[in-house]
Amino acid sequence: MRIRLLCFVLVSLMSAVLSVRAQDAFRSASVELRRDESISADGDQLPEAEPVVVSATRFDIPLDQLPASASVISSEDLEQKQIERVADALRAVPGLSVVQTGTPGQLTSVFTRGLNSAHTQVLLDGIPINQGLAGQFDFANLTTDNIDRIEVVRGPQSTIYGPRALAGVIQIFTKQGNGTPGVTLTEEGGTYDTFRETLASDGKIDVFDYSIGVSRLDTDNARPNNQYRNTAEIADLGLSLTDNLRVGALITYSLSDTGNPNTIFNPKPFDNFLTEKWLIGPHVDWKATDWWEHKIIFDYDHERQVNDPNFDGFLPGTTFIGPTRALFRRTQLDYQNDLRPTSWLTLTSGFFFSHVEAGQERPFVSQAFGPQPTFISDRTTETAGYLEATLTPIHNLIFVAGGRIDHFNQFGDVWTYRVASSYKIDKTDTTLHASVATGFSPPSSQDKIFGNNPNLDPEKDFGWDAGVEQRLWDRRVAVGATYFHNDLSNVIGFNGLFQTLNLGAAETQGVETELRATPVKDLILTASYTYLEAEKTDNANIAQPQGSRLPRRPRNEVYVSGSYLWWGKLRTTVEAKFVNAREELNFGRPNFDIEDYSFVNIAAEYEINPHMSIFGRVDNLTGEHYAEVFGFPNLGTAAYAGMKLRF
Repeated sequence: MRIRLLCFVLVSLMSAVLSVRAQDAFRSASVELRRDESISADGDQLPEAEPVVVSATRFDIPLDQLPASASVISSEDLEQKQIERVADALRAVPGLSVVQTGTPGQLTSVFTRGLNSAHTQVLLDGIPINQGLAGQFDFANLTTDNIDRIEVVRGPQSTIYGPRALAGVIQIFTKQGNGTPGVTLTEEGGTYDTFRETLASDGKIDVFDYSIGVSRLDTDNARPNNQYRNTAEIADLGLSLTDNLRVGALITYSLSDTGNPNTIFNPKPFDNFLTEKWLIGPHVDWKATDWWEHKIIFDYDHERQVNDPNFDGFLPGTTFIGPTRALFRRTQLDYQNDLRPTSWLTLTSGFFFSHVEAGQERPFVSQAFGPQPTFISDRTTETAGYLEATLTPIHNLIFVAGGRIDHFNQFGDVWTYRVASSYKIDKTDTTLHASVATGFSPPSSQDKIFGNNPNLDPEKDFGWDAGVEQRLWDRRVAVGATYFHNDLSNVIGFNGLFQTLNLGAAETQGVETELRATPVKDLILTASYTYLEAEKTDNANIAQPQGSRLPRRPRNEVYVSGSYLWWGKLRTTVEAKFVNAREELNFGRPNFDIEDYSFVNIAAEYEINPHMSIFGRVDNLTGEHYAEVFGFPNLGTAAYAGMKLRF
């Protein structure tokens, strides 16, 4: 740790030298550009350019015409709030509940509209990245390095994204290099012996473009055996062979090492969990003509998890399985074809293939309860085809209809469909949208292996929503509200005989609202509110009684934030969140309430000159004592500070 502290001081001295030598003539082009685009000649705030969303239809549609309930998080949002993990960015999105099992580095799940965490498909530049034996995505180690924007589309999206998209999709887009190459370095330190370093670089040289983000985090967190070490790398490389043809590749790698202290009621001072992931995804984007485009992605990803010594026994300090190593390997091929035969019709079709191998080595498993295998595995192959039509028969009216068939080697065919529409009223700058769709989530390898049932069928959902978005005051203010309803069937659950079956059902419904305002120059205000009812509607699954509220799904979530740029140099940001009416699973018996919680974070960054800025933030300013998962406390007040260098 002394070496890390020495490096921190050296970087500080280097930064000071650079700040003395820097000249005011080298004002930041990016800052001036931002001012020119958003401020008129008389100083009034102009409306921002409408974000373009890809994830809802697989091609570009402006957010104000989107036939779906969606939110966009930009890289500017991430920088202003100094957000370093994607999970923390998603806390501001309506309809999403982020649940972290204690401190940073521990299992972090996202529930969309009250559905299971495995029911949200997570994509990185179009590549599905849900991994592991459970089939869900653990957001614990996903950093914001090299991220251009995050698109969140709520409601069943299986028609165009297939498995695990029955609640919605979260798609993360990396930056694409453009302009003169540059480098940004940051160094940060703070509470709990925390140190974090990042390197970012992007640019374009002739036909070659690149963007790279690398980070390293070391922290001890608050409890014994709670340390967290994370190294993350992500790169997007491309060759623009012609104006209409780009060949690129996405490359990611992460290595995380965490101590697992378990609950405060049963601490484990030695358990350790290591996760290593890497992915390579070459892709081709070809615009053959103005009315015909092709996209193809081939990717291979690999995940390795080591749990040692894995005290998983029924009594403290005992073990049944012992140290394990889980392996996950996947190959995917995704082809998309966009055909526009007329100005009012776009036909999107495609083919998808996936082969997954998942297994777990457990050489020390106890044989006390009869013969137990030392290696368990599962193989899943999926092929799919889909067709979606997007029609704009009259001005500002968009109608989408599509269908998809997926074939799995284990349980056969699954059909899904989606119908959606939006209409924008120019006179009042109002957009109305609605959708009806079906979705599915196949049984995970964990369900099949540990539930002693390889013949499970996929979980299914029928969902619909309807909403409105209103823009006011020359688009200085935008507010939206959506009502949603989901009927989940075929839910995989327990029958009391250590076996999983398709025997569950659930219903979720609620309202999600979102507001974004820029009332005066350099001031940005955002807010979101979600009301959720999530209820178990069957009596066959013994995990919960019928009528129980689904665990860890809050009834009310409120988020607010404000950001202001002072004198063109100092950016200050305040954000707060309130969560209430949660319940924790009490297996086989009525759930019990978990206490409400709220937190306040503040952040500030000051630009000393175009090449250097200093920043700091305080998380959980009020020192709230809370746990998003019962028995796993989150961190108290934590302060961090650092500096950023640009070359």
